[in-house]
Amino acid sequence: MTVYNNWIKDRCSVGIQWDSYFQQTLLRSLHDETSNLPKYRTHSTDCHSTPETEYEKPECSWSKEVIMSKYPEMEKLLSSHLSVVNLIRSYQMRGHLEAKLDPLKIGDSGITDAIEKPDYMPPARIVRNVMEGITEQDKSCIFQLPYYTFIGGAEKELSLKEIIYRLEKAYCQHIGVEYTFIRTVEKCQYIRQMFETPGITELNEDTKKKILYRLTKGVMFEKFILKTIGREKKFGLEGGESLIPALGQVIDMASCAGVNTFIIGMAHRGRLNVLANICKRPLQNIFSQFSKLEFDFGSGDVKYHLGSQVKRINAYSGKEIDIIILPNPSHLETVSPIVIGRTRSEQFFAHDEGDKIMSIMIHGDAAFSGQGVVYETLNLSKLPNYTCRGTIHFVINNQIGFTTDPRFSRSSTYCTDVGRIIKAPIFHVNGDDPEALIHCCNVAVEYRNKYKTDVIIDIVCYRRYGHNEVDDPGFTQPLMYKRINKLPNTLKLYTKKLVEENVVTSQEAKEMSDDFMKVCEEQFQLAKKEKQHSIRTWLDKSWDSFFENQDPNKIPCTGVKEGILKHIGVKVSSPPPKQLDFEIHTQLEKLLQHRMDLLNKMSVDWAMAEAMAFGSLLIEGNHVRLSGEDVERGTFGHRHAVYHHQSVDKETYMPLKHLSENQGDCTICNSSLCEYGIVGFELGYSMTNPNVLVMWEAQFGDFLNTAQTVVDCYLSSGEDKWHRQMGLVLLLPHGMEGAGPEHSSARMERFLQMCKDDPDYPSCLTDEESVVKQMREVNWIIANPTTPANYFHVLRRQIKMPFRKPLILFTPKILLRGNTLRSALCDLAEGTGFQRVLFDLGPATKNPKQVKRLIFCSGRVFYDLYKEREMKKLQTHIAISRIEELCPFPFDLVRAEADRYPNAEICWVQEEHKNSGAWSYILPRFSTALQDTKRDVLVYVGRPPASAPATGKVATHTKEWKQLMHEALDLGFPTSSSTVGRFWHCNN
Repeated sequence: MTVYNNWIKDRCSVGIQWDSYFQQTLLRSLHDETSNLPKYRTHSTDCHSTPETEYEKPECSWSKEVIMSKYPEMEKLLSSHLSVVNLIRSYQMRGHLEAKLDPLKIGDSGITDAIEKPDYMPPARIVRNVMEGITEQDKSCIFQLPYYTFIGGAEKELSLKEIIYRLEKAYCQHIGVEYTFIRTVEKCQYIRQMFETPGITELNEDTKKKILYRLTKGVMFEKFILKTIGREKKFGLEGGESLIPALGQVIDMASCAGVNTFIIGMAHRGRLNVLANICKRPLQNIFSQFSKLEFDFGSGDVKYHLGSQVKRINAYSGKEIDIIILPNPSHLETVSPIVIGRTRSEQFFAHDEGDKIMSIMIHGDAAFSGQGVVYETLNLSKLPNYTCRGTIHFVINNQIGFTTDPRFSRSSTYCTDVGRIIKAPIFHVNGDDPEALIHCCNVAVEYRNKYKTDVIIDIVCYRRYGHNEVDDPGFTQPLMYKRINKLPNTLKLYTKKLVEENVVTSQEAKEMSDDFMKVCEEQFQLAKKEKQHSIRTWLDKSWDSFFENQDPNKIPCTGVKEGILKHIGVKVSSPPPKQLDFEIHTQLEKLLQHRMDLLNKMSVDWAMAEAMAFGSLLIEGNHVRLSGEDVERGTFGHRHAVYHHQSVDKETYMPLKHLSENQGDCTICNSSLCEYGIVGFELGYSMTNPNVLVMWEAQFGDFLNTAQTVVDCYLSSGEDKWHRQMGLVLLLPHGMEGAGPEHSSARMERFLQMCKDDPDYPSCLTDEESVVKQMREVNWIIANPTTPANYFHVLRRQIKMPFRKPLILFTPKILLRGNTLRSALCDLAEGTGFQRVLFDLGPATKNPKQVKRLIFCSGRVFYDLYKEREMKKLQTHIAISRIEELCPFPFDLVRAEADRYPNAEICWVQEEHKNSGAWSYILPRFSTALQDTKRDVLVYVGRPPASAPATGKVATHTKEWKQLMHEALDLGFPTSSSTVGRFWHCNN
């Protein structure tokens, strides 16, 4: 009665819904005097309004005492009605807690079939105390149903007994629905209607037969493999085979609605079954993976990691569909953001808003709740530059993670609770009830198509064998597996149900199984005849047309006509057109004027060179995308690619979008504060089309370490494992500048350690074809450009190359704020290109035989060395050359530069510690480059080994820097050794 008492005192205190309810429903039994109730007026609202909608306060209040004195039965009537209203709300909010979800019946749910008891009362943890005031006599009373329930169908009134029965049927059987946390009334009402309406979950006979057919194929596929290859690892779907009819139903329904491309990501459990029965991949190809044949390209990968792409006709809709399953390593959820990025990219190039292309994710329960990248991926679902307009998530809930019980692997009630952060409806369903699962799939597809948001389907099932087929789960879950071993599979249970319903006969069901097993046997025999696996047949998308139109041994010129460069430069150096009345920041005005002054002097800085690279590619029709934390402005305030109106919220202007009429699309957008999910997303985005420059920039290069899984499993090794070339660019600010251990090093050594190039590669690479071949054979390109011109060319080369490789770029930080990084405009013009090594062009070149020391270095340390050399007037005695591209290593240019100074000792100088940076990588390669010469001693000058990448104290940093400069440039310092193979470092 608390709500009613509050309403009596002040109608505005209970909100518009309760006020309307009391007036229109409960007080309807009052006499004509009720017509004198004060009127109210509501403001118009939309589906996004909050429940606290304001309305006009009534002119007077009703006295509880006055009403009760005239109508003594009113309080009891109100109490009963309020209890029923709260009862309905309780089922909607907490009914899932009593749903019979567990096929094993070992949890809190699924044990009591209480609905069949004639004296049934709702479970206490659903209704709590809301049934206070309801007596046995009240069960037969008729109650008016509130507007927010659909259990009555066409009926507006029901007895309490019937209300409870229907609520139990809707919320406490084999489906548990979580949705009341959704803040949009329309969405909640839609879900209520789809689960509460009487009879809505019932399926026709044709649908039931289709379920049986697909379930038969799913179960028998696993049985056949188990029979033919024994307990070899295959990570089968046994116990969760309902996924096959469920996934098929999602594709059927979405195809009928117009979707023609499905991009799927999943870990290894059930992957082969999905490939066979959903993608319709030839069984011969799948069975051949169990042989001992080698791949015809690279290392290949295990059978349950490979991707695939299949075009086929959907039998249900009659339309051609494209099903893409992305390759995925054993880092279970790494593929999640990649799927989202790939889907977004496919939608971009198809000009689709999610009506034709959609993503489907299949997760495991322990991974979904345990791996942070799941949250990162879900968090992208509604961001404007990252959304893929709704993903359907399946969770194969085996109720175990390898050997870990859920009680020890998560703190949440459900493994899917992370989905509540994006207000995604969550449908928990018993995996042994395929019909309930199919209904959830139907609702999920309609909801996703209608609202373009994610939906989660939690299939509560089990794992019939161990983590893999050679594992014994009895060690850690003995009681669970005693029950599993006695449990008939889902196919037997569902076949029995349909036979009892006279939908099929036992003979018909047996024939389905026998026919599929016969097909499997035929395909298995064909697989035995294969002599080699073709990794190309497992591609998730082919770029054949791109490679066919390229000369594999030549990289086109990356220089651009000077007129085009000036045009771009003027655009990015000018404020928005006056007619836009766009107000920019006063400091930005100064920056733009500075850019224009540079352009007038035929000079460019780092940001201008980048803009010219982007702009020239855009004018040529390419798509350019840059994302990351704070990339619109740039962490170091140098880029300012997006202008923000100083007086109008959310109004922006991007000069690079206004270069030419038919230019490509440019996206430069700030990301959420994460690395793992965003790097995965951008990698997926880059997979669709080779003619798109996709870049991710770290706030500081150090922060990439949280995305190391993507680097290791995809960027470094993806081409060898999956024959998948990738062109993603990573921009990693790097340099020892006294900023501390987490803002200094992009960990260059990690990337170099994973390089595929051979340190013993021949050093006689002098022609362009050999250089291009060397680039083509490495797994990625690693560069540390030190000039705006080289930065410009390396970005353009990424698109101009006749192949695609990941590009790892170490970029400047503090240097961006000064006047150091400048290039002449002519260095970007036609006839110019990327310089793998920048040679010394100073006084030392006039008399190279007098040069006493030849320093090789890479990155920002060059500018420190150059400045100190000038101060000490050592230009004629010390030459400094910069290696701009570390991988593939420029053997030919290093040898040529060393031969140029025959009397100089050769030093490698780096600002990083000895166990970091490029030292370990370049040492054996210098040895190869200088073989057959007398110059086989390379001197190391740099910081000593350390566990932390940089000091956190400015004083210590300054001391280290001074020592480094002294030892690199002081010719009197004993830096060389007369013994070949001995190397000096600064603490010797």
